[in-house]
Amino acid sequence: MRLSTWAIRRPIATSLVMLGIGFLGLIAYARLPIAGLPQVETPTIHVSTQLPGASAETIASAVTSPLERALSNLPGVASITSTSSLGTSSIDVQFELSRSVDTAAVDVQSAINTALSDLPKDLPHPPTYEKANPADALLMTVAVYSETLPISVVDDYAENRLAPSIGRVRGVGLVDYHGQQRPAIRLRLDPQKLAAAGLTLEEVRRQVAAATVNGAKGTLRNAETSVVVDASDQLTRASQYGALVLSSATGRVARLADFGSARADVENDLQSAWVDGHRAVMIDVHKAAGHNVNATVQRVRAILPELRAALPASIHLRVLQDRTQAIRASVRDVKITLGVTCLLVVLVVYLFVGNWHATLIPAAAIPMSLLGSMAGMLAAGYTLDNVSLMALTVSIGFVVDDAVVVLENVLRHLESGEDSQRAAIEGSAEIAFTIVAMTLSLVAVFIPVLFMGGVVGRVFREFAGTASIAILVSGFVSLTLTPMLCSRFLRAGDLREERGLRAWSAAAQRRALALYQRALEATLARSKRVLGGFLLIAAASALLYWSIPKGFFPQQDDGVINGVVEAEPGISFQAMTDRVRALAAVVRRDPAVADVFCYVESDPSVNIGRVIVDLRPFGLRHESIYAVMRRLRRNTRDFAGLALYLQAQQGVTVGARITKTQFQYTLRDPDDAQLLSWAPRVQTALSSLPQLRDVAADVNPSAPSLRLALDRDAMARLGVTTQAVDDTLDDAFAQRQIASYYTAANVYRVVMEVSSPLRLDARGLRALYLPSSHAQPVELAAVAHLEPGASPLTVNHDELLPSATLSFNLAPGVALGEAISAVRSTMASLEPPAALQASFSGSAAAFRESLATQPLLIGAAILAIYIVLGMLYESYRHPLTILSTLPSAGIGGLLALMVAREDFSLIALIGVILLIGIVKKNGIMMIDRALDLEKEGAAPAVAARRAAADRFRPIMMTTMVTLLSAVPLAVAGGAGSELRRPLGVVMIGGLILSQILTLFTTPAIHLWMSRARRR
Repeated sequence: MRLSTWAIRRPIATSLVMLGIGFLGLIAYARLPIAGLPQVETPTIHVSTQLPGASAETIASAVTSPLERALSNLPGVASITSTSSLGTSSIDVQFELSRSVDTAAVDVQSAINTALSDLPKDLPHPPTYEKANPADALLMTVAVYSETLPISVVDDYAENRLAPSIGRVRGVGLVDYHGQQRPAIRLRLDPQKLAAAGLTLEEVRRQVAAATVNGAKGTLRNAETSVVVDASDQLTRASQYGALVLSSATGRVARLADFGSARADVENDLQSAWVDGHRAVMIDVHKAAGHNVNATVQRVRAILPELRAALPASIHLRVLQDRTQAIRASVRDVKITLGVTCLLVVLVVYLFVGNWHATLIPAAAIPMSLLGSMAGMLAAGYTLDNVSLMALTVSIGFVVDDAVVVLENVLRHLESGEDSQRAAIEGSAEIAFTIVAMTLSLVAVFIPVLFMGGVVGRVFREFAGTASIAILVSGFVSLTLTPMLCSRFLRAGDLREERGLRAWSAAAQRRALALYQRALEATLARSKRVLGGFLLIAAASALLYWSIPKGFFPQQDDGVINGVVEAEPGISFQAMTDRVRALAAVVRRDPAVADVFCYVESDPSVNIGRVIVDLRPFGLRHESIYAVMRRLRRNTRDFAGLALYLQAQQGVTVGARITKTQFQYTLRDPDDAQLLSWAPRVQTALSSLPQLRDVAADVNPSAPSLRLALDRDAMARLGVTTQAVDDTLDDAFAQRQIASYYTAANVYRVVMEVSSPLRLDARGLRALYLPSSHAQPVELAAVAHLEPGASPLTVNHDELLPSATLSFNLAPGVALGEAISAVRSTMASLEPPAALQASFSGSAAAFRESLATQPLLIGAAILAIYIVLGMLYESYRHPLTILSTLPSAGIGGLLALMVAREDFSLIALIGVILLIGIVKKNGIMMIDRALDLEKEGAAPAVAARRAAADRFRPIMMTTMVTLLSAVPLAVAGGAGSELRRPLGVVMIGGLILSQILTLFTTPAIHLWMSRARRR
């Protein structure tokens, strides 16, 4: 028994099956995670190492390079990038997508252990690592600040009270900080006073480290009792350190406070964050993989009042950069689009059928197919996001297509006089193979997409999977629920009565059919010319594809602007902080801006600051993020000595390196000098290109430095070692952590440096004294003299080689493909040396990779359809006739993109692949009917004409249904609309042109092939 016949004769069973599908779909809808885009897990490990006070060159050679060598030997490493700056080494190891981030983390720890023997012995802590995902954007930021309490106290509450509670919320992954100001005790000493007492900074360091310990003491035990032994061995207050005895050799007790000060302060005073003029600690909250973004943020927001109540009244919490606002708005807009699409589809069916009973039958297939699709999405691990909801939106056309084809065939049998049940059985049986062919061939289109690699493949895999699930479910619903409803609710008498809208619709359809038949007769009489026209259209579509501007993902408006502020290399931390705050205040006054916060963290260098701008929600602003960015650039142009680089936060992030602007071009050269010579030349050349904007480099001009030229003869004579020189400089100027003390809540550090006046200029170096083997301090000036020079603020590596990454934004109206071509041509004209390697990285590299595979992907989709259709029809010829519809759809879609001034982005590529699956439905319906008529004895010419006439109405209905399902996507506005618009534009243009042409070309080509076969 056929499936349709079973469903018609078992209506209760069919309805219960649909009830079960609907129930599972509702549960799935409630449980599906919500996200902006599909979850893309890029296994990345971030390794960081601190050596306070060490220059960027020292960090690069002594810390970063040994770690990179060890990490490069790990299996499955895709790329290694690093930045070495003052006191900090930061390495990002990106693994192949097939690697598990957990197993990669184990390998990274082993590599770190291997490299430990090559690292400096005075590292305050071993290298640490954390799992990262560049494609997983920040969820929200919680700013913690106070008008009255010291920032160290605010930080203590943030780290010990707030962050652990937020980190335990279900769905929260990594929690990190900006403007971190951990409490510490800071010792500021005068080396000249110490030397007068026969002491040096090194001696103080050793004594302080020995004076505060927290070790095991054991217990006293006898037959009756056990007593714990403890001691006041820890120094936990600044006053205790000030009272510490350093010397009593002359009979006079000399305490630490006699040589300087000990005060409660912060661990690192070279970082700060600010929000609306308040010094703050920013808690960044990241999502754990596989969790609902919206639900996670709501859970965090739900516990904030409780956490706020447990804090002192003078500490304030403020939620910033809540990314779910844009996600919720985008998902809400897509849901509205989905609803509008459903209404449009139902309306067009009613206009064709003119009967509400008949209209509601395919309309019932929409919710059942969508709910069934959601159950499949949950089983596949997908999320409700822009991509999956976009797939569901366009799938409405497919869902109704199948039901409309079944309905129309049943109606044809009813109109010929059969009773309802007989018409449903015969009509559905007659069309069943057509439905199966359309469903399987449409799913086949997405097979190549499901096997796409890289980050792009991971994003579109969810689109392909969701659409495939929806298509399969709709095929099942159309062969079960639709014929069953036809048998129960359609009556021939209702359809024979023509009045009102039905009369007008029927008359219009008869006139259209008559006009079509006359035009078809003329076309079939000139089949050779039609074939020639088809070949011209195919050539034109290939030419258009070659010439249309290519893009990556459409530039999105998520409402967040990331800004990088760059000053001259020699600027001080305090001056940099003041300038960044002043610039942030100007940005805050813009009417489109909701919130601004900024921070300076010497990351990657002191002359770099960050400004994060939250724009007002879409309903409260009436301009795009790019218009706001242009205005902000104009308004901040007058800040002398500052450069502001802005980029709109994007939903798809590729690569671990963070740059000032969006797209990256990396230079690598084993020769540092050659790299530093060529990077500015390349930057200047790229800045002159009209296709680019905001060209920036991560290589700064060298900052002023003072070099100590050691007199080794004098050192040998005075008993001073090179190690003593480095250690003393570390003690004096590097915020050296010389001891730790422990509380129930955390571990805190003791930091030592020279007193403030000696940290201002070279006089501090001349005031230093070194320990010697002769037991008397030796003045630094006796063994060294100063040489002014310059040194880099940062040293960058890419694939273990010194590198410079240039970044750029696109000029308005310029596609990424045009920009890449211009960059490559410019680079070739510069004739760089052979050792200088240049390549695109990040999103630009992913685009180039996807661009190379686009023709292959389109060809694979066409081949997949041909194979499926060939197997279904057991023919080499019929699939070619059906696929003859594709060139007209391609040229229509590409022309529509050009008219709409949209580049051929990856979203548009998916639209073309989707068109391949959609437009061949017309061919299937025609050819399938023609073959049936030929089996009944009709001549090929007669069969072609009758098939075209019989399928004219369902073809028009299904095309209009699918076209209208794309209209809300093409005209969409608001959050996330940039991502959806190219898909709608391609579908509308392709469907309109293919509908006009394939109604004539498909019968003509079928007839021509039939005649060619007989010859």
